[in-house]
Amino acid sequence: MKKHLNTLFVTTQGAYLAKEGETVVVKIEKKVRLRLPIHTLGSIVCFGNVGASPFLMGFCGERGITFSFLTEYGRFLARVQGGVSGNVLLRRQQYRYADDLDFSAKLATSFVRGKIANCRHVLKRMVRDHGERLEEDVLQDAISRLNHSLESLKVDLGLDTVRGLEGDGGHVYFQTFDHLLLNNKEDFYFSKRSRRPPLDRVNCLLSFLYTMLMNDVRSALESVGLDPAVGFLHRDRPGRYGLALDMMEEFRPWVDRIVLSLINLGQVKGKGFTVSEGGGIRMDNETRKTVLTVYQKKKQDVLMHPFVNEKMPVGLLFYIQALLLARFFRGDLDGYPPMIWR
Repeated sequence: MKKHLNTLFVTTQGAYLAKEGETVVVKIEKKVRLRLPIHTLGSIVCFGNVGASPFLMGFCGERGITFSFLTEYGRFLARVQGGVSGNVLLRRQQYRYADDLDFSAKLATSFVRGKIANCRHVLKRMVRDHGERLEEDVLQDAISRLNHSLESLKVDLGLDTVRGLEGDGGHVYFQTFDHLLLNNKEDFYFSKRSRRPPLDRVNCLLSFLYTMLMNDVRSALESVGLDPAVGFLHRDRPGRYGLALDMMEEFRPWVDRIVLSLINLGQVKGKGFTVSEGGGIRMDNETRKTVLTVYQKKKQDVLMHPFVNEKMPVGLLFYIQALLLARFFRGDLDGYPPMIWR
């Protein structure tokens, strides 16, 4: 079992990371502000004008710790990692399966089933916890339609049909999303998904945390020896990590719950966002730190994995799902069991 490790997020502009013995030190204006033992870390994510010494990056590469560099506002730039783990036979099997459209449709069905079931779970939980403050009939109608989509996924379908059900399920789910926002509706409202750039504060939070999720899922896939670029639901496209996007689908509703919690508990404020020249919405530094702190804490929540039947932190689920997928490719499992929240 892989040890659950933390992510170090560095957001202070001008910070510099270096190696001292078996530790990572963060220096700001040449003064050491943080010192962490390397064995406590699983990855390091740097935002904006943050530098790192080549010795530290090489040291982290040897220890299997990835470095990711993003813009100050969360757009992915680059990634530094050591040698890829796993063996060539596993990846060759992945590539063969990806070329088989029937197999791809069956595996895509599993990813989509996980996503829709978890979207339904978000809605059911909101009805349970806040039913008196919600338009319950709207949510119950959406839950019924998601149930219908899940029933449709119980038979063998073509890849395009599976994609259609995924799109329809996402549309039904996000049509209800504004109803789930219970605090400060003047600043936090939602009409539809907007990505590049996000055009409101809710989409800004969603896009930012989806980037964090992508980083974690991609790391998990690489750690078990799979190629994150070769997907099944998301087909090959230059610069796109198709398999990481596939596996993200079942975890997106978990991120959505974090966004709802941040807004409904008043952990983020409207004044913590700015509008760029292009009309996109960005978080300020303090809001970004709050969001990252909550994300890291949510990864430490413990739950029972329904397939493995073990209690584990949420942050370990990405690795467990990647491991189950690798076992499926090797023929040790009859199918891929998506992570479905109970």
